[in-house]
Amino acid sequence: MESKQQTFSFWYFIIAMIALLAVESYFVSPHAETLSYSEFKVLLKAGKVSNLTLGERDISGQFHSEGVQGLFPEERGKELEELEGSEHRFITTRVDDPSLIEELDRMKVQYAGKVETTWIVTLLSWIIPALLFFGLWAFFFRRMGAAGGMMEIGKSKAKVYMEKETKVTFDDVAGIDEAKAELMEVVEFLRSPEKYRRLGGKIPKGVLIVGAPGTGKTLLAKAVAGEAKVPFFSMSGSEFVEMFVGVGAARVRDLFAQAQEKAPCIIFIDELDALGKARGISPMISHDEREQTLNQLLVEMDGFDTAKGVIIMAATNRPEILDPALLRPGRFDRHVALDRPDLNGREKILNVHAKQITLAPEVDLRAIAAKVPGFVGADLANLVNEAALLAARKGKEAVETADFDEAIDRIVAGLEKKNRVMNAKEKETVAYHEAGHALIAECRPHADRVSKISIIPRGVAALGYTQQQPTEDRYLLKKTELLDRLDVLLGGRVAEEIIFGDISTGAQDDLQRATDLARHMVTRFGMSERLGLAAFASPAGNSFLRLPTFSEGREYSERTAQAIDEEIGRLLEEAHARVKETLVMQRGKLEALAKLLLEKEVIDRPTLEQALEIGEETVGAAVTEGRPSNEEGGNHHAAL
Repeated sequence: MESKQQTFSFWYFIIAMIALLAVESYFVSPHAETLSYSEFKVLLKAGKVSNLTLGERDISGQFHSEGVQGLFPEERGKELEELEGSEHRFITTRVDDPSLIEELDRMKVQYAGKVETTWIVTLLSWIIPALLFFGLWAFFFRRMGAAGGMMEIGKSKAKVYMEKETKVTFDDVAGIDEAKAELMEVVEFLRSPEKYRRLGGKIPKGVLIVGAPGTGKTLLAKAVAGEAKVPFFSMSGSEFVEMFVGVGAARVRDLFAQAQEKAPCIIFIDELDALGKARGISPMISHDEREQTLNQLLVEMDGFDTAKGVIIMAATNRPEILDPALLRPGRFDRHVALDRPDLNGREKILNVHAKQITLAPEVDLRAIAAKVPGFVGADLANLVNEAALLAARKGKEAVETADFDEAIDRIVAGLEKKNRVMNAKEKETVAYHEAGHALIAECRPHADRVSKISIIPRGVAALGYTQQQPTEDRYLLKKTELLDRLDVLLGGRVAEEIIFGDISTGAQDDLQRATDLARHMVTRFGMSERLGLAAFASPAGNSFLRLPTFSEGREYSERTAQAIDEEIGRLLEEAHARVKETLVMQRGKLEALAKLLLEKEVIDRPTLEQALEIGEETVGAAVTEGRPSNEEGGNHHAAL
């Protein structure tokens, strides 16, 4: 939008300059042929001039062009004779010529003097075009609107949606029932405020919605406005701050002033952390403009009265960096957290998005929701859209379950690259690597069941992957479950050791994840008998963005650090020994599974059970307790 307005301003300037030159040339200064003084004298002697005006600097008058061609050189004579009409106005610069008057009298030419009035010429030549120029400027300035000029820079850039423009209600929001119930009180207050005022209650001034990206924070705020049928002011936190000092504070004042005029209404500030970052976090780096804007927001939130029906809502996925003054009672005193949806929530979200596409009768959205644990609303919307695009690309009349499965693989593991050429040895290595992951997962009672194995390259560097699907949503993990997960991570590397007597770089990601898991068991979860119940690591940083915490230094001794390293090494070595023992005993199944992979490239759950001759008594069910094993969207072990 900015570049569009800049282009518009540039063309406007060009048009204005052309208009100014046109006024100067055609209205202020009438057209006259410019002659040299010698040419004027030739025409005078030939009797071709008349009606002269003698000024101090120039001489103007009229000349007859008929028969002048022979008086001048060929080109100049031809040019003057071909002028339209017989009489033409001319002007020439006056030189010091004492005999001019005598010659004029002799030729009986009428002449007159001219009094120089420079201020009139100046007025006509410059002031009028300047007024025209600024008049055009003012006209286009108003046309460009609030975002187009310096005079409007302090105005709020909030997008105002009237009650019928949001077109979003709570029916469009699924999977976050607790948050909807929490915000229904705000809707009820805006609909019938007297119900709460009757008992002396006060509605919260501000509602802060926090949650991971894609969980529906902005959608929920729009749904509140749509349900309450009130105007909705929407603005991003970054739109307040500009390069000019004081602009952000002015925009905050203007935003609240507009809201007071349209009360009852809702003010929504998206990405509040861009504006409300805690002051003084880094003494070496200060941002006066942002802090002034934040101060003005705090003042405005203290100053406006919710009795008029103005409620401020904000959304962020980084609540830990917000200024404490924003979070105190009286400002954002109600916090609504949006967590990743559970199985029922994912099914409801899929139902909402599936209304827009044509589904085949056999599609079971609950089964699809079970395959994508950890997906948020935006992920599920993307999943439905990808499945619809895949079905359309294949010319199908409806979206089938196979399209959803392919869309899941594409989102989780990346785009399938069947044209990537691998030599036979590399392909065999990948097959045994993935077979090792799958076999260990099936042999461990607390590991998530394998749903698919593939050795088709995907994404940038994944040469294959093993997909595991938990039986249900989990919220805690026991030590035995973590140890089983550690075994599964090392299954691919150990399979390469046993079969080839050598190792490859394919286990890089597995080893990194295994090391991190072992470190967490020792330093965070207190699962080391040697180190006891102490925790040696800081909290996991931002719980929504999954950002690490960068501490200034460890708070334990070198001796403890050495013990931690030794415990991590012990856990990994013990897991390596367990996995090696299992795969040696199950080598026949490992080789059979790897050969089947080389033949089919992709193996689903029924084929895997048939290949390993796994009965119901062997497969069992995963332990129902534990933290979700798929917070990142399931367990996928990639051979790199």
